[in-house]
Amino acid sequence: MSTSPAPAASGASRARMNIGEVLDQLRPDFPGITIPKIRFLEDKGLIKPERTPAGYRKFSHDDVDRLRYVLRMQRDHYLPLKVIGEHLDAIDRGLEPPPIDSVVPTVPRVALAADGLPSAESFQRRDDLRLSRRELVKIAEISEELLEQLEQFGLVTARAGTGHFDGDALVVARTARELADFGFEPRHLRAFKTAADREVGLVEQVVAPHKRGRDTAAKARAEEAVSEIAALSVRLHATLVKAGLHSS
Repeated sequence: MSTSPAPAASGASRARMNIGEVLDQLRPDFPGITIPKIRFLEDKGLIKPERTPAGYRKFSHDDVDRLRYVLRMQRDHYLPLKVIGEHLDAIDRGLEPPPIDSVVPTVPRVALAADGLPSAESFQRRDDLRLSRRELVKIAEISEELLEQLEQFGLVTARAGTGHFDGDALVVARTARELADFGFEPRHLRAFKTAADREVGLVEQVVAPHKRGRDTAAKARAEEAVSEIAALSVRLHATLVKAGLHSS
């Protein structure tokens, strides 16, 4: 299949598949795809399936190609939906989308905004990295003893049911190793964990009413809001620390 999806089609030729059949086509390449996710992308105007008189969605093969494009740009290139929408608009008008640098994944990198702080998109991404204990120790370049201490203080935890470690655990382990060079021990890092837990609780408290609703689009918007608020809270936290150090 080509990199770019076909321009949006029109007419009865689009009404071919129901949403369940679309899921069956996408799941082999995108296991995390769900019906609410597809509805959310429709709500954002990235796809426009036909509707039957009874209100059921009917998708064409072009709709599925557009969904693949959106999901691939999110997964492989971490593009925000606004930029992906601009790509699709260009394609619909017969233009070529801007070139995208190829991505050769090795281990996860934290996506940073222009000011060096994590962007909202970095909070939305979920990597599929699964590291064994031995692999985590080797890649993070830490000792088994340091990993045990990080686990003891709740800074690093294996995934429930699998015993594997994810990309977040890798970043925390590497950062703890670098802080150790300045004399920080895992017990000193408990304050960071406590502060992070408080920020998480505050964010969840703000968006909880929206998540409890039945409107799938509202739930999806709440998830986006979580990412935006998280990025803003990290920016505020980092700036306050920087300001405090400059004033001391």
